[in-house]
Amino acid sequence: MHVMTQETPLEISPTDVSSLLARTGPRTCRIIDCREESEWQICRLPEAQLVPLSRFGELASQVFSEPHEHIIIYCHHGMRSLRATEFLRHHGFVNAQSMHGGIDAWADLVDPATPRY
Repeated sequence: MHVMTQETPLEISPTDVSSLLARTGPRTCRIIDCREESEWQICRLPEAQLVPLSRFGELASQVFSEPHEHIIIYCHHGMRSLRATEFLRHHGFVNAQSMHGGIDAWADLVDPATPRY
């Protein structure tokens, strides 16, 4: 498991996420998609786990248990993931990060084959 410092930035760029996954693989961090099921069906990042923002508070205690785990959350454009990240940080998950710009930015900057909607 990857333990980061207390000063983990709130946001991480899609290119940094891609580099992290390429360098270390998905075992060093968890990728969480906080979009809704209908959006998940259109496209998603490999290794992502769906935890919709609409049920985030309800599901968080079942899904997240390690406060130092590196968690990267994304949504469509980065606003919902920022809210989810702030929720987790408020509950002691110091290494939670939001992927800036969401899966839309991922399609622009990392993988143009990602379906757009």
